[in-house]
Amino acid sequence: MSIVETRSLTKRFGKFVAVDDLSLTVEKGEVFGLLGPNGAGKTTTIKMLVTLLPPSSGSAEIAGYHIEKDAKRIREVIGYIPQMLSAEGSLTGYENLLIFSKLYGIPRNERKERIRRSLSLMGLSEAADRLVRTYSGGMIRRLEIAQAALHRPAVMFMDEPTVGLDPVARRAVWGLIDELRSEYDATIILTTHIMEEAEILCDRVAIMHNGKLAAIGSPGDLMRDVGVSSLDEVFIHYAGETIEVAGSFKDVQRERKTARRLG
Repeated sequence: MSIVETRSLTKRFGKFVAVDDLSLTVEKGEVFGLLGPNGAGKTTTIKMLVTLLPPSSGSAEIAGYHIEKDAKRIREVIGYIPQMLSAEGSLTGYENLLIFSKLYGIPRNERKERIRRSLSLMGLSEAADRLVRTYSGGMIRRLEIAQAALHRPAVMFMDEPTVGLDPVARRAVWGLIDELRSEYDATIILTTHIMEEAEILCDRVAIMHNGKLAAIGSPGDLMRDVGVSSLDEVFIHYAGETIEVAGSFKDVQRERKTARRLG
């Protein structure tokens, strides 16, 4: 059963078409990856689905709600982890979650237990009363995941969830994504430039290039279809270029800024 569906979803910025006639479905309970080089339209797609950007044409539904007509309802059933910092460093981990519990409208009598459970699931119980500015990069990302999952959303959107993390912290986040799916039966849609990450985590991936959908399927099926042994090679086959995590000056600037705050 599909929980996310896009139909000819398109976003234009003047003459530039960032997302071009995108149609796809994501099944309930899937971990679904959006892959593509910088400028492929991944983040723009996510921003339309989480109601931060209106589409130029086409439509999309999440859990039966229309992204334009039912934007308020959609925000109640999704969680969103952007690339940019979403935790407040001058507050403790507990205080950050308390603010989010109020924003999500979690009943007062449920907040303490919900926060305690989220901190425990993310391995942050002992750090709950520490200021977030003293956290390591991996701890910050775990807190941000806890914030987004606090209201137990049906769909979690993660825009490059492990960008700027070292390999150990990255693998810890991978484990948490698996736990979220099993704990809350959540559907997870993520963007990533790390093909190993997509291969390990994702049931299916969609490869985007120049705003268009170039390929979709499970990592294994795509590798078999192309006749290669790695998702990196599949990526190159469909995107027509090697993977560049940071290409333009803005990309490098964003990547290094994120790495500094998580490192």
